[in-house]
Order: sequence, then structure tokens, then C-alpha cells
Amino acid sequence: MMKTKTLHEIHTEGMEALLKTLGPVDMVRFLMMFDQGEGDYTKERKKWLKTDLHEISREIRDLKMKKII
Repeated sequence: MMKTKTLHEIHTEGMEALLKTLGPVDMVRFLMMFDQGEGDYTKERKKWLKTDLHEISREIRDLKMKKII
């Protein structure tokens, strides 16, 4: 008779198999393919993306004056 594994056991064995087969870097890359992310990209983008051309231009001039770019 076969023993049913717990979800924790399946997860642990799966991670070990991925690590053994792919190595640590490719294992992480593989797992990231299934990450759905969170939040609302469109709403968040509006918060951090500067849409005012004058503001962008001013920041570029400031950076040039400070010799950062």
C-alpha cells in the first residue's frame, strides 16, 4: 500500500529535485515563471512614472549640472 505524502513533503521533494536538476540559479528562474505578482501595475506605474515632460527635463538639467550624467 502506498503512503500519501503531505503537501509539505511534496513541496520539499520537488524543490530538492529542481535544485539537483537545474542548480540554484536556474531553479530560481524556473520558479519565477509561476509568480503572478501582486498589486495593480497600471495604478502603481502612474505613481512612480513621471508623465510631465517639463519635470523630466528639469531633472535631467539638474543631473547634468551636478555632473551625474
